[in-house]
Amino acid sequence: MNTAVLGAGLVAFSAAFGIGWIGSSAMKAMSRQPEAASNIQTAMLIAAALIEGVALFGAVICFLAN
Repeated sequence: MNTAVLGAGLVAFSAAFGIGWIGSSAMKAMSRQPEAASNIQTAMLIAAALIEGVALFGAVICFLAN
């Protein structure tokens, strides 16, 4: 199996897991404090964007290293 494909798959899986965890935690926080929902949502979106950026960078590195 090509190691670049394996690395890119691992990066994609890790990013999906991280974004799912952030989303789950944000939903729990919003249910506990509905008045802070807009602040929590903003922080969640910024964190998800950062995770996606790192995942894209990791996938590009995996394919260029091959």
